[in-house]
Amino acid sequence: MDDQPSIPVGHTRPLDTAAIRAVAVRITRPIVLVGLMGAGKSTIGRRLAGMLGTEFLDADDAIEDAAQMSIAEIFEQFGEDYFRDGERRVIARLIEDCTRERGGVIATGGGAFCNAETRALILDEAIAVWIDCDIDTLVERTGRRKTRPLLLGGDPREILARLYRERKDFYAQAPVTVSSRNGPHQDTALAIIEAVDRWL
Repeated sequence: MDDQPSIPVGHTRPLDTAAIRAVAVRITRPIVLVGLMGAGKSTIGRRLAGMLGTEFLDADDAIEDAAQMSIAEIFEQFGEDYFRDGERRVIARLIEDCTRERGGVIATGGGAFCNAETRALILDEAIAVWIDCDIDTLVERTGRRKTRPLLLGGDPREILARLYRERKDFYAQAPVTVSSRNGPHQDTALAIIEAVDRWL
């Protein structure tokens, strides 16, 4: 397996439907997308799952469904440690469900991969893909929604830059990395397919 194939968006070779299908049949574990909030994990994940003909699951949505509360409410009422413990259990269940189906794409929250237990689970049982993204793009994307608990207490650019510094070494442990920029999400999804193909 290649170490850390990194494919910048816009530099992928064209992949037709048959080529994508050929990659899809080789993927027997879920693809788990990791990276900072605003990297596009959910939007790109849906596009990626559609291209691969597999299921898409959003860990944040699953957490909210299980708790019957929003993530912001969980943070406010119970704190981040409580949230991370529940997040780990939900991601474990999603990976188990996808593994039974021999596929699936899972988008995780920005801090999930920084938890040692969650990270070990993902690395052991799935294909972790870090969607790396520059701070300007992250600021622009996260500014569209005011539901990010970690961004409510200060300047979003400073917070995102700090989180990037704190978390990049964790994200870099993912065996596959792609770069996401402002542009069609399909480009990033194709870059992920090509990078996973090279890694398998």
